[in-house]
Amino acid sequence: MSQPAEIDAQEAFSGTKPVEERHRIDEAALTRWLEAHVEGFSGPLEVRQFKGGQSNPTYQLITPAKKYVLRRKPPGKLLPSAHAVDREYKVIAALHPTGFPVAKPYALCTDETIIGTIFYVMDNVEGRILWDGSLPGMSPPERRAIYEAKIATLAALHNTNHVKIGLSDFGKTGSYFARQIDRWSKQYKLSETTPIPEMDRLIDWLPKTIPPGETTTIVHGDYRLDNMVLHPTEPRVLAVLDWELSTLGDPLGDFSYHLMNWVMPAGQRAGLAGLDLQALGIPTMEEYVALYCKHTGRAGIPQLDWYFAYNAFRLAGILQGIVGRVRDGTAASAHAEANAERVRPLALAADGFARKAGMTA
Repeated sequence: MSQPAEIDAQEAFSGTKPVEERHRIDEAALTRWLEAHVEGFSGPLEVRQFKGGQSNPTYQLITPAKKYVLRRKPPGKLLPSAHAVDREYKVIAALHPTGFPVAKPYALCTDETIIGTIFYVMDNVEGRILWDGSLPGMSPPERRAIYEAKIATLAALHNTNHVKIGLSDFGKTGSYFARQIDRWSKQYKLSETTPIPEMDRLIDWLPKTIPPGETTTIVHGDYRLDNMVLHPTEPRVLAVLDWELSTLGDPLGDFSYHLMNWVMPAGQRAGLAGLDLQALGIPTMEEYVALYCKHTGRAGIPQLDWYFAYNAFRLAGILQGIVGRVRDGTAASAHAEANAERVRPLALAADGFARKAGMTA
């Protein structure tokens, strides 16, 4: 489960760079579209590409008066149902009027002739994007406040009535885990490069052992520290980013994915295992579970090991998909190849959690 040191990740994935040759777009055509569809837009336009984001190429649009962000489908061969930037736009557009922290959406373009693939434009939210879960350089009270803001924001998402805000058709209701397991099993098989026996066992075991009592809310699908913009100085979430995997589903899948940070080794992206959390001021896993339950009115969350097995399996499937895109030449990040070596360790971790949850060989 090797991962670059967090300071390297902060440097490697933060900020912008010149647009990669394979992701170049027709800036004149884009400017004409922006003038017609984005209220208040006025050039001249400078386009740069964000370093982070391995799935959908993301650009910063700079004008004399304002900055915007453009997210697009990558060009080339794509897996079925992947890179649904139109779904990202739909959920952001529904959540923004509620006061939930997302970037203001401006417009969606489904005309592929403009820049080659569909895209949407939203506000460029200025603030802090952090990668290291130990939050170096901060005091214990500052760390505690950021973690409390993170979990309050996720709970607010899960407490949002998706029907009232027009997202009743944003996904299927019921059987969320069965559908997700099926989806990522298929993606894993489509992208498979090296056989991993543990993944095959999990593909068989997980759908047979789903905990009872599923409910349906909006789920983000990738809720983590570096997918949010924090206020420059306050412990406040200004915008949750990267809604590509969002859908309607069981909120415990979303929450337990986020909770994986507590069992992932420090030194990995936002990993906390092995750190002295009390000294750092970071809530323990038990405290964090209690905070989430308090915000969402739950009595507790049994069977966490099953959820951890599911999430490690799901992440292995996602990363194997990126490996497949490297193979097919459609991965959007120079760092995507590093994910190949993370798939098997994630499969082994999922296998370990599954055994704790009762799986036998």
